[in-house]
Amino acid sequence: MKRTRSLLPFLLPGLLLYAVLFVYPSLTGLYYSLTDWDGISPSNRFVGLEQYGKLMDHIVFRKSLGNNLKFMLAVVLLQSSVSLVLALQLWRKSRFHTALRSLYFVPTILSSVAVGFIWTFLYDPTLGLLNTSLERGGLSGWTQNWLGNPKLALYSLAFVQAWAHIGQMVILFVAGLQSIPSELLEAARMDGGSRRQVFFRITWPLLAPAATIVVAYTTIQSFKAFDLIFTMTSGGPNYSTEILSTFIYSTAFTNYSFGLASAASVLFLVLIAAITFIQFRLLRADRITY
Repeated sequence: MKRTRSLLPFLLPGLLLYAVLFVYPSLTGLYYSLTDWDGISPSNRFVGLEQYGKLMDHIVFRKSLGNNLKFMLAVVLLQSSVSLVLALQLWRKSRFHTALRSLYFVPTILSSVAVGFIWTFLYDPTLGLLNTSLERGGLSGWTQNWLGNPKLALYSLAFVQAWAHIGQMVILFVAGLQSIPSELLEAARMDGGSRRQVFFRITWPLLAPAATIVVAYTTIQSFKAFDLIFTMTSGGPNYSTEILSTFIYSTAFTNYSFGLASAASVLFLVLIAAITFIQFRLLRADRITY
């Protein structure tokens, strides 16, 4: 007890910062979700759960929720699988593999706005490098209006989101692979295990904690891809790339309905927490030890 009391003064600055920057804004947002505040008026009216009922009937909200789930699924599958494949090729400790890992990590240090501007130019239907390369390669039939086609725009953005963060996930997978005792892998190979058997029976089970972190982090990133989507499409065309974060922004700062935006933010938080919890339970990282 005395030791705990002596440590308390060292914890207070961090607890105070956490309370001011996270707890207070969260509680304030929860309160405003129960009001009809427009973000400007000095007063507001308490309406209870009315804003949540409006969200359930809001067509754009339902569309943004569906888009967000599709975007998340596409990013998680693409980013996790590609980063795992790359990590399996680059996990060895050598200068060459270290240099390649650093090269793949470069897009991660770029801001999402910069990445958005770069890929907006690459996706340009007339001058963009992607369509130009397809035409020069004799594949002019594959050229598309990548950001203007409502059926393709969301998945085009998902590819950019995955491209920008694959290097980061490679580092996490490499750290997990390097922590696996090499004696286990050598023993399995000496016993006649094929590469497939060694991977699925030894490597993957021991890599599950790292995979859990990658999937959870990728999920959160996909829900927070506001700056990338806002830079490239602003939610268009015809709301085909509208996700929850862009919906919250437009509701609050364009339509000045902060009460409705706060309710969407609360549901946003609950959705991320629920999906992350389910992922942890499915991957069962807490039951796996090295």
